[in-house]
Amino acid sequence: MLPSLGYGILVITMLVSIYSVSIAIYGETTKSAAMVESARRAMLLTLPLITAASLILIYLLINDRYDVEYVWSVTNRTMPTYLKITAWWGGQPGSLLFWSWLLSVFTASVTLRKWDRDRELLPWVLVVTGITLTFFISLIVFFENPFKLIPAGVQVPLDGRGLNPLLRHPGMIIHPPAQYLGFVSFTIPFAFAIAALITGRTDDRWIRITRKWTLWAWLFLSLGLVLGMRWAYDVLGWGGYWGWDPVEISALMPWLTGTAFLHSVMIQEKRGMLKHWNMILIILTFNLVIFGTFLTRSGVLSSVHAFAQSEIGPLFFIFIGATFVISFALLIHRWEDLKSGTEMKSMLSKEALFLLNNLLFLSLLVISFWGVIFPLLSELFTGSKVTVGPPFYERATGPVWGALMLLMGIAPLAAWGRSTLKTLGRAIWKPALAALLAPILAFSVGIRNWVALISFTLIALVITVSIREFWRGARARSRKSGGNFFIELWNLIKRNRRRYGGYIIHISMVLMGIGIIGIEFFQTDTQQHLAIGETIEISGYTLRYDRLDQFRHEDGRLITRGEMTLSKDGKFLETLAPRFDLYPDGQPMTIPAVRSTLVDDVYVILVNWEGITAESTPFKVYHNPLVKWVWIGGYLFVFGIFIAVGSDEERKKV
Repeated sequence: MLPSLGYGILVITMLVSIYSVSIAIYGETTKSAAMVESARRAMLLTLPLITAASLILIYLLINDRYDVEYVWSVTNRTMPTYLKITAWWGGQPGSLLFWSWLLSVFTASVTLRKWDRDRELLPWVLVVTGITLTFFISLIVFFENPFKLIPAGVQVPLDGRGLNPLLRHPGMIIHPPAQYLGFVSFTIPFAFAIAALITGRTDDRWIRITRKWTLWAWLFLSLGLVLGMRWAYDVLGWGGYWGWDPVEISALMPWLTGTAFLHSVMIQEKRGMLKHWNMILIILTFNLVIFGTFLTRSGVLSSVHAFAQSEIGPLFFIFIGATFVISFALLIHRWEDLKSGTEMKSMLSKEALFLLNNLLFLSLLVISFWGVIFPLLSELFTGSKVTVGPPFYERATGPVWGALMLLMGIAPLAAWGRSTLKTLGRAIWKPALAALLAPILAFSVGIRNWVALISFTLIALVITVSIREFWRGARARSRKSGGNFFIELWNLIKRNRRRYGGYIIHISMVLMGIGIIGIEFFQTDTQQHLAIGETIEISGYTLRYDRLDQFRHEDGRLITRGEMTLSKDGKFLETLAPRFDLYPDGQPMTIPAVRSTLVDDVYVILVNWEGITAESTPFKVYHNPLVKWVWIGGYLFVFGIFIAVGSDEERKKV
């Protein structure tokens, strides 16, 4: 009864969404406000409908309804309740339902806003969001039904297969929702951009309306990436956090264009320029979101992140193609109307540097896109799939990331409109001089890699320039008012959250860069078979193998746990206990043991879960210098976005 009810609700939701799209177009064509209002209310109705279907699925998951194929495939009786709930997005059908529910939440939120100033945009925003929602709901209804029952005549299983062990990590409980929130949120600014193109609104109103939507989308997309990196570091057991996996890159690509868009819209708001760029960037971002979803769910990629082979791949491809063609056709139609009346007068002005910033982000996009698509093209045309590995991406993107860091250090010092080498030189020489302390310090502790020394210099420049901007602004306010410096600093940030939140984000990015440099250039590893009492030496650390325990967990897992004593220069530091869990269905999960400090991580894993004995136990140890700064930068990054997303006191609320 409940599975049929859930499926029936989804069918009704699809029909309601189709109705909303159709009536919105009809109402706008006939200039009928009543019809447009009917379309708006129909779109609002999709939220309680999809919510009801989602609650039914969660109920089935919690109550072990193994007569439902999806419940059987992602849960079992030993899983705690919270994991059964998160299994909602643990498989293909459930994740598509979760995606659709989020989109209905965002669409309902938008349709509830006051539309007095923007009534002409409403029907087309409904059309774009409604078509997107209809597409995802139709995939569920016709291809990936989470309420599908075990076929009649087949005995209902007594227990489920259970969630993939890799998805039981806390990071994977939070990572997919954050990633989906980032992906789905970008639908809203895209819908407003298309509405602006259709109606001929060439001002920046659509940008101002969607500013917070874009920032929140970027926040969640960024958070999803960082949490995914943390999950990879904690669970996959290879000593790293970013392997240039195709699905990782599919999430990175919309982040690149979204980041470029956030920088570019400031130029349109400030100078009325780059209107074409902004349209192109938001169209690319939305299409890359759908493309990333296609790669994950089509089965065309082999990845630990990807779902199984599915029939929905071609439909995604068609939807992407149609969206791309229609969007750019509208852009070309309005191309002349979007021309700016302001010209770029200096190649060193802030707007010129922002444009260069956009080009660098698009360069990263091209490299990433080619790396993902080339193996698919190779297989299509030659029958053999070529693997594009991390060395390609690292060599191709490294110089571009360096150029972006240099821009982060220079752009805050440039002026709007006009800027010269002389004025920039006068502003940058002190921060540049201070930044030189970083490579000197690095050289003094034995670092000789010239790429790392240059990178540390650029990082120090960005941090110095950013801190200088905070100091100059707060000092000026303090001198003028006679108030406390730190109170004036806080007031300064509150009055221009977007600007100073951006500086915090810049600092956070280069702090993450410290960790990336450490692990990319200075990571070392060793692998040895040890008997109890034997030791491993790595980068000045000594690990002594003390004991091995093997026991059965109450949920059926066979846990193998090693214990090692970590010391340095004869001084005890910590006891590390790497382990791996072997689940009843044969799926293994590696749990590394990590000692983490600001200077380095010692990362230990047990290797080869078959045939381990206390007399011969294989361990692999990684020494990861500075990697903790990746996570510190990630935390600061989220804080910076929260600052930037707040309303500036000097700005009128949109």
